[in-house]
Amino acid sequence: MIEMHNGEQQLSGFRQSRRQIGRFAVFGALSLLAGCAVIPKGSVPVAEPTDKAPDANVLPTDAGRHRVALLVPMTGANAAVGQSVANAATMALLDTNAANLRITTYDTATGAGAAAARAISDGNKLILGPLLADDVTQVSNVARTAKVPMITYSNDSAVASRDVFVMGQAPGQSIARVLGFAKASGVKSVAAIIPTGDYGQRATAGLVDAARQQGISVTGIETYDRGNTSVASAVRRAKDKGRFDALLIADGSRIALQAAPLAGKGVRLIGTELWSGDGTIAKSPAMRGAWFATVSDQRFGQFEKSYTGRFGATPSRLATLGYDSVLLTLNVARGWKPGTTFPTAKLYDPQGFIGLDGVFRFTASGMAERAMEVREVGAGTFTTVSPAPTKF
Repeated sequence: MIEMHNGEQQLSGFRQSRRQIGRFAVFGALSLLAGCAVIPKGSVPVAEPTDKAPDANVLPTDAGRHRVALLVPMTGANAAVGQSVANAATMALLDTNAANLRITTYDTATGAGAAAARAISDGNKLILGPLLADDVTQVSNVARTAKVPMITYSNDSAVASRDVFVMGQAPGQSIARVLGFAKASGVKSVAAIIPTGDYGQRATAGLVDAARQQGISVTGIETYDRGNTSVASAVRRAKDKGRFDALLIADGSRIALQAAPLAGKGVRLIGTELWSGDGTIAKSPAMRGAWFATVSDQRFGQFEKSYTGRFGATPSRLATLGYDSVLLTLNVARGWKPGTTFPTAKLYDPQGFIGLDGVFRFTASGMAERAMEVREVGAGTFTTVSPAPTKF
């Protein structure tokens, strides 16, 4: 059931039989979370009848439901992504027919800290989101005082902590995975061009650490500003420092397509999770044979089809984070008493969880460790050359 509360979208759980949600199967036999399976219903359940019209400014009293806040941008530049995540959260409730969750969406575009304060004032005991690392900091400053934990969609490991769990794909994990594959394939040295800024800093740290563990020599790390034409200069500087077997381009398709023709003959191009789902990379002859690591798309196709059928639009690739975070919450909620503090200790299960993006688990720092696959760029296609592990 979708309700409106002060102009903000509220996603409510639905009636179901007295059986507790135990095992889930989504999209047929698809297992989404460890220990869970959800059987989707054929139609949208109807809200319980009421004798009294609801007050639009007051959240309903739900003594038997968990109140969970979804903090995403619903207006502004990132509204499309936020709406996609919110829609995916709705799908998770529909597919599970969950009766024990009430999820209310709050717009972070008008101020993440203010959205968090309102969510906590409304009685929410868990926050899903926000998307951006800067917003995570604002929200945690408010939520920590109220002892309300967060499962955020950021990919910044620096914001992870005992009460801030980060679900996004960290560049360091992607780089470590592809470097491990590259080492096994004969790569002994690597150079890198990396953008300035927070993402670049995380990519640099990930490269240095992974190269050390794999015994791969780093011949040079050259930085550039995304806003100017310094990419070619960065590639040239990297080449001037000596020969290398592979060149890491720690950026999206626009930069990769600029740098690829300049790398030189015989150099293997490698990238990060930013290349995932970008068909322009596969169309470029200069990118042929490049490797990158990302989460598996094995389940995304069916999710995308179901999402499009329900909402008439194509989902953002980040939408799966919204879906998986709701199922993760349902998994924990089986032993969580409504109105009490969310049991974060259950998120540290060493066996992890299974979601649309594959298996993942939270490390002691609060960062999601994800199983990733390695893909190779072909002639207009991507081929999985090293599948993602199915368990830890």
